[in-house]
Amino acid sequence: MDKVVGTAEAAVADIGDGASIAVGGFGLCGIPSVLIGALYAQGAGDLRVVSNNCGVDRWGLGILLHAGRISRATGSYVGENKEFARQYLSGEIELELTPQGTLAERLRAGGCGIPAFFTPAGVGTQVAEGGLPWRYDAAGAVVVASPRKEVRVFDGVEYVLEESITTDYALVRAARGDRHGNLVFDKSARNFNPLAAMAGRITVAEVEELVEPGELDPDEVHLPGVFVQRVVVLSAAQAAEKQIEKTTITAPAAWGTVRD
Repeated sequence: MDKVVGTAEAAVADIGDGASIAVGGFGLCGIPSVLIGALYAQGAGDLRVVSNNCGVDRWGLGILLHAGRISRATGSYVGENKEFARQYLSGEIELELTPQGTLAERLRAGGCGIPAFFTPAGVGTQVAEGGLPWRYDAAGAVVVASPRKEVRVFDGVEYVLEESITTDYALVRAARGDRHGNLVFDKSARNFNPLAAMAGRITVAEVEELVEPGELDPDEVHLPGVFVQRVVVLSAAQAAEKQIEKTTITAPAAWGTVRD
């Protein structure tokens, strides 16, 4: 039952070319940056990534993206990453955009063994009707587009059928974890992490603090260890290294109103 792996490098060593990977995080919040770095060093390519977004240029999944190691991405947001936009518009990467809540439910459903579900999100748009550009060619023509999806009426309301997502691997980050893989996340850093973990057949969690089994109150566990196969314990320096996506400054009250 001890799922602790000695290093991040060992934890991702068997991820091969063409693997599908669900990755937790939202922007740069709660991303498994150490595991992503180890995967970059490991060298696997042609990766099919499922994540809310691909980080920013040269940080988070942006590291793998910039190296040309991601061939397909499924997510809900591509902003803040100019290299992602460049690769998508030039036909170097395939992108499946999906509504954010739908993406979350597709991951959760995959982890629960539910093959598909109906949702009102996207009805009456290209999400349901098809035609969203998934891949362009170098000349800017659409060569792969999203298919039309089944729409049914329940109690007079239209719903679109969405298929669940499962992946070969999942990479997530947690604030605390035990040797059995039970995880606790820190506030908004929870975001997509539990959902990504559920969807992966082999889930690797990097944890900022490791505790012994029994030290976590069962009521505070956000993700049961049944969904986690490998645990990597971060050093203090690794746990502290967290990038800020956007820095905002609130003007002090003393600044007041600008006057002539």
